[in-house]
Amino acid sequence: MTASSTSSASDARYAVIGNPIAHSKSPNIHAAFAAGLGQQIHYDRRLCPLGDFAADLERFRNEGGVGANVTVPFKRDAFAIAREASLRAQQAGAANFLAWRGDHWYCDNTDGAGLVRDIEGNLGFSLKGKRVLLLGAGGAARGVIGPLLLREPTAIVVVNRTQANADAIVAPYLATHPVSALPASDLLAQGQRFDCVINATSASLAGALPLPDGAAVFAPGALAYDMMYGKVPTIFMAWAAQHGAARIADGLGMLVEQAAESYVQWRGVQPVTAPIIARMRAELAAS
Repeated sequence: MTASSTSSASDARYAVIGNPIAHSKSPNIHAAFAAGLGQQIHYDRRLCPLGDFAADLERFRNEGGVGANVTVPFKRDAFAIAREASLRAQQAGAANFLAWRGDHWYCDNTDGAGLVRDIEGNLGFSLKGKRVLLLGAGGAARGVIGPLLLREPTAIVVVNRTQANADAIVAPYLATHPVSALPASDLLAQGQRFDCVINATSASLAGALPLPDGAAVFAPGALAYDMMYGKVPTIFMAWAAQHGAARIADGLGMLVEQAAESYVQWRGVQPVTAPIIARMRAELAAS
């Protein structure tokens, strides 16, 4: 789908689909992308009834829908309904991106691309040759482990509260990539240190830490990255700064970058993200 075919079609519609959805910043982000590129885009929030994803997506298509972002709890539904899936979506077993391709839906998972672009592009932190600790084994971790491995780290270690889930997300990569899954107790007993520690859990939303408070996991110069974000540093970021991390970052840049990956696939042009991230950061601080 080219930029001209989507931007010139007045009935083309895009949406972010989820439940709940009122909090989503996606419409604002995509409107800012379009404004920066001199385009217009019809992009709305769409509250989908639970258990009704397939029917609601069909209604959206009949209304002129040609592309959608998908958020909780429908990412697996989006993957299942698509006739064509990217490797990233296949690796994650879930999709946050849909594009109509003539007679079927194509799906992708842009989370990993957004994370990598934020870490390497916006933060200037190369993952090549680094040791990475990935905390969590849920949908967020599944969506990023494949793209992280493409950056050629020397190791990725996954730690999760439920060991079976950590084992499951590394299993497809064990034969070909430097990945492993360890219980937190083993990780701490071994005294392993990491150049990049990524919190892919939702613990920060509950004011909790994904590792024991006394854990020492940061190598010199390490980056601590929390996929969550807010007005002030998350509890994980504050903890990391006190326990040896040289740099801390939240997931606001990832949010914008994963949206940019959607936009370029739909419209054929790459948005400039830095001003939008800066503006959103300022708006958060002022809120």
